[in-house]
Amino acid sequence: MPFWDLQRQLGIDVDRWLLRQSTTQPYGVAGACHAFEREWVECGHGLGQTRARRECQPEYEDFMECMHRTKLALRLKKILEQRDKMIKEGKYTPPEYHKGEKDTRP
Repeated sequence: MPFWDLQRQLGIDVDRWLLRQSTTQPYGVAGACHAFEREWVECGHGLGQTRARRECQPEYEDFMECMHRTKLALRLKKILEQRDKMIKEGKYTPPEYHKGEKDTRP
């Protein structure tokens, strides 16, 4: 701890400002990915950048998936491609409410 605590004296908190989910959130509710970011930061704390990248890779990947949903989008794309392939082959017919036609109900 430094002799002069500049962050406290100036009323700023650079550590919280650098993190995405740890900043002040509306209505005081934690961000959706706050837990994943916290795990990643706690894992890498005190290790150094090189060791943290190697040892905390699973936590970082979980955090990035929570933020960007890339694996989820890829999985959904594969599911839709498989559905379209099965429709072309005649092995699957979607229900009426999934065909994209206008709803005739009032």
